[in-house]
Amino acid sequence: MSSEASSTGVAIVTGAARGIGRAIALRLAKDGYDIGLNDIPAAAQALGTVQNEIASLGRRSHIVLGDVSVPENVTNIVSDTVENLGQLNVMVANAGIIRLSPLIETEVSEWDKLFSVNARGTFLCYKYAALQMIKQGKGGRIIGASSILGRKGNPGTSAYGATKFAIRGLTQAAAQEWGAHGITVNAYCPGVVETEMRMFRPLELNQSLMKNLSDRVVRRKSAECSKKAEMRALWGTTQPPTMLRA
Repeated sequence: MSSEASSTGVAIVTGAARGIGRAIALRLAKDGYDIGLNDIPAAAQALGTVQNEIASLGRRSHIVLGDVSVPENVTNIVSDTVENLGQLNVMVANAGIIRLSPLIETEVSEWDKLFSVNARGTFLCYKYAALQMIKQGKGGRIIGASSILGRKGNPGTSAYGATKFAIRGLTQAAAQEWGAHGITVNAYCPGVVETEMRMFRPLELNQSLMKNLSDRVVRRKSAECSKKAEMRALWGTTQPPTMLRA
């Protein structure tokens, strides 16, 4: 397995067990990064498969399980990765969940859960990654997962879309706060990607809402994950704009 000396750097990818997160982790490994892999405990087996794939690419990886909505979990994700892989150069705050329903049918508990994982989880990943990068004094790259629904709201997506709008605002503010430390902060806004999370599940979205979204958003096959990962990984290896303009 490759040594730390030959590594491009160390990247953490949350929500890395499947879908876009997995694709980003594998692409960064192909680009020479050692990878801190995170997902919830229920995804441990799938995360182990990703770890094996990274090993086959000649890169090191380290798994840290935990829910990113819990502050202690995120501090552990960062510290444990640094302890085992040596440093932190890139944070991809990719973890997220989705619930789709008309606004008047959305329960407060659903709203709170979405914001807990998507918005607070991203905030915590940004915060603790930045603290580590500032401590190292070498700058870094922080990347968050917004959505096409974080750029324009659609019926049936109010709670989920609100979390993704929040991520864009957080990203823009963080980019300006941490630019002086050589830390760039960007967010990506993917459209519909058919992964294991499967946005369009009948139990989560009734047929009229499904048709409404289908008319507005171009569907993409799961193979698109690798193409989307190209851009996320690119931000980890090149110099993107310091301030996200969106």
